[in-house]
Amino acid sequence: MCLTECLAASCCLCQSCTGSCRMAARYMYGLLFLLSNILAWIVRDYSLKKYHLFHYLKGCRSSLDCVGSDGVLRLSFGCFMFFSFMFLTTVGTSSTKDPRDSWHSGWWPIKTLGWAALMVMPFLIPPHYIAIYGEIARFGAGIFLVIQLVSFINFIYFWNEEWLNEKYEHIWRVPMILVSAVCFMASLFTIGVMIAWFVTSKDCKLNVFFISSTLCLVLFTTLLSVNSKVNAGLLTSGLMAVYIVFLCWSAIMSEPLSSTCRIHPHPSGGKYDWLTIVEFVVGFGAISLATFTTGVHFRSFSLPLKAAGADEGQVQYCYGVFHFVFAIGAMYFAMLLVGWSSHHTIHKWSIDMGWTGVWVKIANEWLAAGVYVWSMVAPLVLKNRNFS
Repeated sequence: MCLTECLAASCCLCQSCTGSCRMAARYMYGLLFLLSNILAWIVRDYSLKKYHLFHYLKGCRSSLDCVGSDGVLRLSFGCFMFFSFMFLTTVGTSSTKDPRDSWHSGWWPIKTLGWAALMVMPFLIPPHYIAIYGEIARFGAGIFLVIQLVSFINFIYFWNEEWLNEKYEHIWRVPMILVSAVCFMASLFTIGVMIAWFVTSKDCKLNVFFISSTLCLVLFTTLLSVNSKVNAGLLTSGLMAVYIVFLCWSAIMSEPLSSTCRIHPHPSGGKYDWLTIVEFVVGFGAISLATFTTGVHFRSFSLPLKAAGADEGQVQYCYGVFHFVFAIGAMYFAMLLVGWSSHHTIHKWSIDMGWTGVWVKIANEWLAAGVYVWSMVAPLVLKNRNFS
């Protein structure tokens, strides 16, 4: 809490540079979101026994896993309430002269205290209400994944258009070829590694299906992207290939500890090696980074803002959308930490372990490929629509 207030104070020093402060406010919200994640992880992995001191958790006396999941959901609910409140109080803000603009980028001592209070208040709520929130969080996490997917596809098309701009095409032609080549080589190399690591016996038929279907999706989307009628470009298909392969890798890594189809199974018996911890830290950071970048750059469901520099009084990003993404991101990190089920067996230093998480990621992979394919063929199918 002291850290957030110190950063807020440093931000307030630049009030003469109000634009910079508005952009810096994003990182303050990102920090609060990250702290919420860390608290949820600590509660899940290291505070299970202390939960029995609270009378409102008596329904979980027979299961430490239930207690850990309950704590994660309570902190997630507090984080969700904070960003939902910020969403309701900033949605529709379009001008820097709007009082809500200063509320979004300032008032950090009050907002930090409010966040801290919302981290504590959910522990006073009866368990059955938290269980209801857990069910709703599954739906919210699904919405987050869809928004993240659409945001990523928008990003790769934006990148492609910037590098194909007539003014700079001669500058970016070689880098575009190099980036595309690196993406395809990295994707194929990762597929080879997955075959070597995760197809360790004839019984690993499910992993064979996951990997082979991923390879087929990469080949199909790539061939379609270079079709003369589509001409989406190798850069978009290369970046999409990396994304699809990453989802497949992540899905297989989420398989339960009982799975024997992996060359590096997670340790048991309470002993954790450095690789397990590194995997956890990277995955943990990825949650916050994905939420932050999606909240900042996602504009598909928001009203279009004026071009930068067209109006000095125009806000630089959509505050309401930003907070909405963080709100459902709170639901998403809860699902990852509890394995998409409050009754799921929890292991220390683990994120999104279990068959539910596996199939969520595989479904997300297939959806990603489907949306990307539709983005390429839609102009051909719906010729009366303007997709520019």
